[in-house]
Amino acid sequence: MESRLTRIVHASDPTLTKYAMTTLQPFAQSGFLDYLERLADAPTSATEAQRVSAPLTTLLLSADGSGTPTRAAHELIALLRARKAVLQATFDTALVADELRRYQKFSKPGQPSPHIVGLRQKQAAARQASNVAKQSLVKAASAFAREAGIEVPQRVAIEVFIDKWIDTSLPKGISPSPSPSP
Repeated sequence: MESRLTRIVHASDPTLTKYAMTTLQPFAQSGFLDYLERLADAPTSATEAQRVSAPLTTLLLSADGSGTPTRAAHELIALLRARKAVLQATFDTALVADELRRYQKFSKPGQPSPHIVGLRQKQAAARQASNVAKQSLVKAASAFAREAGIEVPQRVAIEVFIDKWIDTSLPKGISPSPSPSP
């Protein structure tokens, strides 16, 4: 789990310094995403394809046995990248919000300091990036569900359904094998 230590200096007394730890939510399918990206770059052998389950192999590789990825595999790569971006944007938003909250606690009433104004601008930019990441997740999820032939139940948001599908259907902690050397 990645974490960042944020240094927070008291506005009225720079000698008062605190540190806050914000933790990045781990992306459990990062190894699997690396595997899919290598698969998209070059067709894979049958032994390499055995690293994932049979139903997933059927979904990801073409039926002719050539080892070439299907359109669903390309859409799954986009979906996993979008999910990773959402996790990063959520982390960045929380980090900026924590920092702003701590600085505002010690600010004097009246016009905000330039530093707080800058933090508010950073927070707005982080929120915008979070919104863009969520929109790309929804777009990638619908494209993947369409290509893979996955039926999304009615009255369930597609991003909620796909998040649960990813957590239950895709392997976690798959270690990327070293790329073949020439």
